[in-house]
Amino acid sequence: MKNYIFIILAIVLLVFNITKLDFENIYSNDSKIALIGVLACSCAIILLVILHLSKKIKNKTKN
Repeated sequence: MKNYIFIILAIVLLVFNITKLDFENIYSNDSKIALIGVLACSCAIILLVILHLSKKIKNKTKN
C-alpha cells in the first residue's frame, strides 16, 4: 500500500516539474532544475514499480 502512495507522489512531482520546464529555453537555470526533477521522479517511479513487481513475485513463490 505504501508503494502506491509513493508512486502517486512521484507522479504529482513529475507533472509539477514538467509544468516548470521552459521548452523554448531549456538550458536556463529554472529549466535545468526542473529537468533534473523530471529525471529524478522518473527514476523513482521506475524503481518503485520494480520494487512492487519483486514483492509480487516473492509472494507468488511463497505459495
